[in-house]
Amino acid sequence: MEKLVVGLEWFLNPDHLPLILGMEKGWFSEQNLEIEMIEPEQHFDALEEIENGSMDIAITEPIHLVEYKAMNENVVGFARYLHTNGGVMYNKDKGIQSPKDLIGKRLQYPGAPGSGGIAIAKTMIEADGGMYNVGDIVPINNSFYHTDALLNDKADAATLIFENFEILEARNAGLNVDYFALKDYNVPDFCQLIFITTPDKLETDNQKLKKFIKVIQKAIQYINNNLEDAINIYADYTQTDINNKLNKDTIEATAKCFTNDLSMSSDFYNDLQLWLQSTGKIKHTIDAEKYFTNQLLFSRYTK
Repeated sequence: MEKLVVGLEWFLNPDHLPLILGMEKGWFSEQNLEIEMIEPEQHFDALEEIENGSMDIAITEPIHLVEYKAMNENVVGFARYLHTNGGVMYNKDKGIQSPKDLIGKRLQYPGAPGSGGIAIAKTMIEADGGMYNVGDIVPINNSFYHTDALLNDKADAATLIFENFEILEARNAGLNVDYFALKDYNVPDFCQLIFITTPDKLETDNQKLKKFIKVIQKAIQYINNNLEDAINIYADYTQTDINNKLNKDTIEATAKCFTNDLSMSSDFYNDLQLWLQSTGKIKHTIDAEKYFTNQLLFSRYTK
């Protein structure tokens, strides 16, 4: 049995349903693969551990891959498996109707007062016909607890949120919220999850990773056709109470986000890196094809 250590995107949650199905249904075992899932202690640790060899594969978002690659980290993406909608969640009771209304408001985001959340809001405001000046938004840092920040009136809006998580959570808590989607306001649509590894492992573990992808694709197809069973398997594995409406709604909403097409284009990564450069998040751009490869996905792939 060959082993793959997979670093999760922070904590175990419905995003990882294809992995859980692959293990519980025995599909990984059929491919002679043993999967060990690891929850990194901090949200961004997996990107570091994938390079030092303590993980074979890690799950991350495209934006983090570009940021790390720009710092010469030895990583490459090789399969996408989830694509949701996301952006800036706002409290409709705070007089916010369009991104221009974020001016003068309090914006919650992890890393505040760093530039990440402000860059998203600034791009949206300008795409909405407004003009952003430094200091127009008050940054609030409530870690990743976006709903809590709005619920306890610590902030008027929050980013980066996912439609299948925070929007459901906030509405369940009684908040009158909606969100501005990245893709609607000139921000690269990076609300996606991808698998990354090192270029060396990509070559040496080529066949092992192909088998891993095969199981992920099989699991996604199973979810599409057997949602209730997939939800029950997830609930049993994670000891999640699906009699709780929010829990079940979140799993169902996430299940709709798993992608049949695991490929990504270099044009997407070029747009993402150019946006990150324009916002000062990275200094230099590189060949966009170095971020992500489709070589494990297509039998007739040529470099």
